[in-house]
Amino acid sequence: MTTSTSSKGPVQPFPFLDLKAQYRTIKAEIDAAIQRVMESQHFILGPEVEGLEKEIAAYTRAQFAIACASGSDALLLALMALEVGSGDEVVTTPFTFVAIAGSIARLGARPVFVDIDPSTYNLDPGKLTAAISPKTKAIIPVHLFGMAAQLDSIMQIANARGIPVIEDAAQAIGARYRGRPVGSIGLCGCFSFFPSKNLGGAGDGGLLTTGDGEFADKLRVLRNHGGHSKYECELIGMNSRLDALQAAILRVKLHYLDGWTEGRQKNAARYSELFKGRGLDRMLTLPQVQAGCTHIYNQYVIRAPRRDELKDHLRACGVPSDIYYPIPLHLQRAFAYLGYKPGDLLESERASREVLALPIFPEMSAGQQDLVVESIARFYGPASTHVPQGRNHP
Repeated sequence: MTTSTSSKGPVQPFPFLDLKAQYRTIKAEIDAAIQRVMESQHFILGPEVEGLEKEIAAYTRAQFAIACASGSDALLLALMALEVGSGDEVVTTPFTFVAIAGSIARLGARPVFVDIDPSTYNLDPGKLTAAISPKTKAIIPVHLFGMAAQLDSIMQIANARGIPVIEDAAQAIGARYRGRPVGSIGLCGCFSFFPSKNLGGAGDGGLLTTGDGEFADKLRVLRNHGGHSKYECELIGMNSRLDALQAAILRVKLHYLDGWTEGRQKNAARYSELFKGRGLDRMLTLPQVQAGCTHIYNQYVIRAPRRDELKDHLRACGVPSDIYYPIPLHLQRAFAYLGYKPGDLLESERASREVLALPIFPEMSAGQQDLVVESIARFYGPASTHVPQGRNHP
């Protein structure tokens, strides 16, 4: 691919997320942590995992933290601990990754989808009550792209009916809702340490937080084949234990997380300034920060007219982008048996046609960011300064 240019000179094509740049800044510490585990020869659970659990619990202001093998397993373990099963319903959003609906269906329960608030992409609490039935066993809001869902309204609705809330905080570690860290407000929070997350490991990893000691103990049993000890089986569990190597790496990275978050937030603010300076804020819908929330920008997501054409144009300019999510869950083939059809959840379907995630990793240079904005401006041309602000309909 040829080198693209910006107003500040040549800019080489760059990745959507530059994990190599991150690693270079903390290489000595990461390598020492790996060496520490290798010398201990203790690879599953153990002191490194226990240390990570204590540190994440303190970071999220949760009383307990239980590490597991992935963010998907965290969701599954939470549902298993609630004894969700055949005949139950779990209410969630269709505009997210498939892990939620897959975990619900895997246990024989039925996912029930609630449409999103178009300004935040999170579950719309105004539509939640209508989705609840006597079969509802749990509600799973997603703190999508790094900003908390409307937890006051969701918790009020759930608590009035005695329904537990599982927070999917896979993309939102460090985000806050009215001063409280996500993952500390519902019955439990589910986190992912997939490499692309703000706190990412060197492979899969996950964790649950909770303030309920009995629930925490049940999660520990379930993640370890259903027993407290090697040959004692109390519950039907699973093998979802975090590797000590992952825990050691994550403990190093946790010290840098707030700084990386600030870098993402600065990049988000600069994007907004650059787009407004070009008049592109009248063409694009930029991310909005909900009152009382902090946004940690796991993704910087815009709505764009002619989204697919824009994505192709950016690729030709050497600019990476991605679509989260091109098909809402209620229209995925795997969930056709639920009976949803196009038009049932309009805001989620519209978002799937319009959203585009732009690179926002903390190590991103000003030149790279300039290239993103300049490339978008070239795509829309002078017309971008004459488009009235409002919802896009590509």
